[in-house]
Amino acid sequence: MRSPDTPTEQAIAEARLHSITTSGSGERTFIPRLPPTFQAIRDAVTTQAPTRTGLRVLVAIGVAATLLGALYLWRSAPAPAPLPPPPPATTPATPRPTASVTIHVTGKVRTPGVYTLPTGSRVTDALTAAGGVKKGSSPSPLNLARRLIDGEQIAVGTGASAPPVPVPPEEPTVDLNTATPAELESLPGVGEVLATRIAEYRDTHGGFTSIEQLKEVTGIGPSTFDDLKTRVRV
Repeated sequence: MRSPDTPTEQAIAEARLHSITTSGSGERTFIPRLPPTFQAIRDAVTTQAPTRTGLRVLVAIGVAATLLGALYLWRSAPAPAPLPPPPPATTPATPRPTASVTIHVTGKVRTPGVYTLPTGSRVTDALTAAGGVKKGSSPSPLNLARRLIDGEQIAVGTGASAPPVPVPPEEPTVDLNTATPAELESLPGVGEVLATRIAEYRDTHGGFTSIEQLKEVTGIGPSTFDDLKTRVRV
């Protein structure tokens, strides 16, 4: 328990209170008194050391205030904007075939001529493009379901359709300056002996500069040269 104030301490407190409540002009300032309950709390706080229970209450109040502040901040934070939906998958358009075939329709059709049709077309498509078969005629013996071949001729009512003219494949040529003896032997009229002579001529003269030099190789006459000149190069 705190001991009662001594007369000296009481006088000092009254002097301080007088200096606080009195203005510079000597007029006293009115200080409202607190209600008894708050006055008791103030006196208890200012005159007594806080107890362990009081400290716990203050800590609990501080923690509760901190939690309420955090909850307020969390609720006041703006909600994240939703992500936009992914774009719908698009199926790439299937490219249309650009290849075509050119055919000649002749014979007993309404408008014979040359027509260009898409690749994969059939004989019946060619007859339709030519206006169809003339009245009284028959497309026999044509196979109307056969696929068209580029460059062919379809003859209607003449007994048969002319077969397409095959293009002969280009025969491979042999380089006289780099060919091996085995490659030289693949040429028409050239055997092992003649292939060796061609190789020896090439090594002796530093290579061929023209195919006409084959005439200088022993064993190659005009007839053999005519067979070789379209099959060799330099």
